[in-house]
Amino acid sequence: MNRVGTPVRVALSVAAFLASLSLVAWRQGRAFDVMTQLDEVREENSLAVAERAELERSVQWLRSRARVVPDARERLGMEVADAAQLVILDLEATP
Repeated sequence: MNRVGTPVRVALSVAAFLASLSLVAWRQGRAFDVMTQLDEVREENSLAVAERAELERSVQWLRSRARVVPDARERLGMEVADAAQLVILDLEATP
């Protein structure tokens, strides 16, 4: 019984070892796929952050006085008021 059982034990041990190696290889392949997807998401995120920063700079430029004043002058015929043209209202004195 000992001689018959030994080859079976060796065969089962080899089969278990090969199965565990296959499982490790599968897990590593899956981890590699997940890491590739993570890298893609990080790249997309960095591109989105860069695009947002560019849009914010564009909005700041469009709101800036350096851009608005010439546009208002050209399109609407507006001028920047001089100090003599400014009227300061006292809000506390109103009834």
